[in-house]
Amino acid sequence: MKKILGMLSGIVLMAVLIAAPVRADEVKAGDLVITQAWSRATPGGAKIGGGYLTIENNGKTADRLEGGTADIAGKIEVHEMSMDNGVMKMRPVERGLTIDPGKTVKLAPSGIHLMIMDLKAPLKQGEKVPVTLNFEKAGKVSIVLDVGGIGAMGPAAAGTSPGQMDMKKMPGMKM
Repeated sequence: MKKILGMLSGIVLMAVLIAAPVRADEVKAGDLVITQAWSRATPGGAKIGGGYLTIENNGKTADRLEGGTADIAGKIEVHEMSMDNGVMKMRPVERGLTIDPGKTVKLAPSGIHLMIMDLKAPLKQGEKVPVTLNFEKAGKVSIVLDVGGIGAMGPAAAGTSPGQMDMKKMPGMKM
């Protein structure tokens, strides 16, 4: 019996070591895979913020991101920004954002994004903000937004804040 348990333990250990690592920021909800969830820090007194992420639909049917909720905000809606005769316009995406089967949708600054409204406190760089996304089919999905600096343009890379360049990797730069 001990020999069998020892063999089983070895098999389990090998399976764990061989298995492909899952990224810490990856959230699976049914056929959806959500990655790179982040936000920007907001100045004191700001009542709105933005949320950005990538949603991949590995299923055979479309799903729809309808909005979300968070303890730090009154409400979260899906918004889009567009240019109209040189004027930037922002509006809610009516009936939510469709994620077609086999497609990936990226929510990013200056495009489709989560509008986090009625903030109860500023978003601070380095914070991790829990958010619940509401999908038509996948239902309620919990994610965490990593808050980067004000003006950040992307999610955190190893050793940097969102949108911040790693100057140590730049040729000719001495740090």
